Amino acid sequence: MADGQRLKGITIIKPIIYGNIARYFGKKREEDGHTHQWTVYLKPYRNEDMSAYVKKVHFKLHDSYPNPNRVVVKPPYEVTETGWGEFEIIIKIYFNDPNERPVTIYHLLKLFQSETDIMLGKKSLVAEFYDELVFQDPTSMLQQMLSNVRPICVGTYRHETDFDEKRERTLNNIMSAKNKIRYEISELNDRLKQSKESIAKLKMEIAKMEEDDRIDTDVVT
Repeated sequence: MADGQRLKGITIIKPIIYGNIARYFGKKREEDGHTHQWTVYLKPYRNEDMSAYVKKVHFKLHDSYPNPNRVVVKPPYEVTETGWGEFEIIIKIYFNDPNERPVTIYHLLKLFQSETDIMLGKKSLVAEFYDELVFQDPTSMLQQMLSNVRPICVGTYRHETDFDEKRERTLNNIMSAKNKIRYEISELNDRLKQSKESIAKLKMEIAKMEEDDRIDTDVVT
């Protein structure tokens, strides 16, 4: 089978983490007015070396930076800078297989948060997100690259955010919301049933009153 031939019916998913970490200096720097040091990054979700299938990662910074186009060709895929403002960073991922189109991610650089320790520079701010690279019908070459990935480090591989705990919390919130909605729907159905019964009772009473009025009229005439 040729390396460029697509493998129909095969889907390979590679979870990723992207975002930034930022630290406040505590005051503006006199030389340039910058307030933070920050690092924007792309990481594998699992402990694996992405260079097996990633050729390079292009980070497009704000045009006010010297050389705003930063290209990183090996892990860690990250760029560290200093600044004073938030802006959108474009992260473009290129793959070792030339048949695979690049993937573009947009990340809003986050520097400011109201938490006291972060504002005082005692703690770093973290803004990172989970996403997935989905390879639908990959070529034979890419399938081999995606399957033959070695660990990037020895030992436990952790992220700044506990995504397992975050996922569990999100699922619990969803279940709680579903249960609340079910309870409210049940209450509304009960109220609707009671309203229908009350309307039916009123209709019967009105009909009886009309019938009594008709009988009284017939007796008088």
